[in-house]
Amino acid sequence: MIQVALVEDEPSIADMIRFNLELDGYAVETYTTGKSVLENLESIAHCDLVILDVMLPDKSGIELCQLIRTKSAVPVIFVSAKGTTEDRINGLKAGANDYLPKPFDLEELLLRINALTQFTAKNPVSRFEIGHYIIDFETFEVTDQRDATNIELTKKEIELLKLFQEKDGLVISRDEILDRVWGTDHYPTTRTIDNYILSFRKLFENDPKNPRYFHSVRGVGYKFTSQE
Repeated sequence: MIQVALVEDEPSIADMIRFNLELDGYAVETYTTGKSVLENLESIAHCDLVILDVMLPDKSGIELCQLIRTKSAVPVIFVSAKGTTEDRINGLKAGANDYLPKPFDLEELLLRINALTQFTAKNPVSRFEIGHYIIDFETFEVTDQRDATNIELTKKEIELLKLFQEKDGLVISRDEILDRVWGTDHYPTTRTIDNYILSFRKLFENDPKNPRYFHSVRGVGYKFTSQE
């Protein structure tokens, strides 16, 4: 079942969204304050979708989105009464995947939610194979199938591998990687990403200097290809 974190302080709107999502088979946990989000940040980061209001009584939804991005690449959709072009741009810059101004059409919201969660719904992924290695996204372990040895990865390494798995075959810019994995309130350099890619090549590639999986795209970023 797809897990949704709904952050909305207006009871009528929260009840309407929750009711309709539950009718469609989603599991919904509702939060009404920034404080409650901060107290449950880890569990929210592990949801399949976050629906986030910008104007909360005690903390900006923009700040909360940035904090969520430090933990996870979970899809985030803003639903907010602040609907100017500048507001939408600020929301997307904070790491959101979509932004829907209030008042909104319920069917449109449900369609946008479906678009953001359809990959999860059809392909719930907790394990991922690269060559003869199996990555377990839940235990953070990599198993070499040749000799059953295990290597433990960091949370950032797992988040980066999740992003590559999601974007298999597509070029990902360094800026997108920084926004999705590190968040906009952290300031690593692009060299940080390069070092992670070098580590991945040493671990997963038979010949790190001639990579099969992790490719550099000059002036843009990287592309992961699971197939030759």
